[in-house]
Amino acid sequence: MDIAVLGALDVREHGTPVVPTAPKARQVLALLALQANRVVPVASLSEELWGRTPPRSARTTLQTYVLQLRELIEAALPQGDPRTAKDVLTTAPGGYLLNTAGGRSDVREFEHRTARGYRAMEAGDHPGAARELRGALALWTGAALGDVQTGPQLEMHRRRLEEIRLCALDRRIEADLRLGRHRELLAELTVLVLRHRTHETLHGQFMLALHRSGRRGEALEVYRRLRGALERELGMEPSAALRRLQRSILASAPELALRQAPAGAGPALPAQLSR
Repeated sequence: MDIAVLGALDVREHGTPVVPTAPKARQVLALLALQANRVVPVASLSEELWGRTPPRSARTTLQTYVLQLRELIEAALPQGDPRTAKDVLTTAPGGYLLNTAGGRSDVREFEHRTARGYRAMEAGDHPGAARELRGALALWTGAALGDVQTGPQLEMHRRRLEEIRLCALDRRIEADLRLGRHRELLAELTVLVLRHRTHETLHGQFMLALHRSGRRGEALEVYRRLRGALERELGMEPSAALRRLQRSILASAPELALRQAPAGAGPALPAQLSR
């Protein structure tokens, strides 16, 4: 069974889609898919569907949704397959388990590729880091579970996925900056800082890319807008690191100029943005 959740929900058994159209049955499948090969407790499924006040018929209704999913899985199993739908979507003590039998998972692939990208960054292999992280981010086709209504359980998973996506994006941009791709990053960062109005790392990266592209005034304007957004929305000032970066741009400090670094060498970014 192949599972994709980094965008629209797509679950396939031998290439045949098994995603139901009914909203609550989709929620059940999405939660099982996100925790594939692990038991999802009935309590978690119930909370996802009905919150903390489930109806008396909750367990019976959940069993109906599981039956609907098994019917879709059964229809997708090829002739001669020794498994049944109950072998794929199994009843376990206290819950249910979706057995993928080693199928593909875009979340698992994303996590493996980002881990390789982070290791490459730590080793000073910036081209390798940029390549791995770009490949990981390409697995996303939209917002996680973009076509599934989410209750508390799915929303928690969705937010976690979006957070690790943003972390991978941050590190990929850092790798590109270290490789001197500041001009190529400008269009992307313009959109990102509008979407994430108070994200300091993205704003700092945008400021650095603008400054290195000879657009010092625009870099300082990015700082001014960030400061205003932080004050209005969060009641706080930019971090000390961002304030140092702003002062360095004001002074046209030489350490902000690009310095290519070979693998294993020290940071090519100014200290303000290095970790």
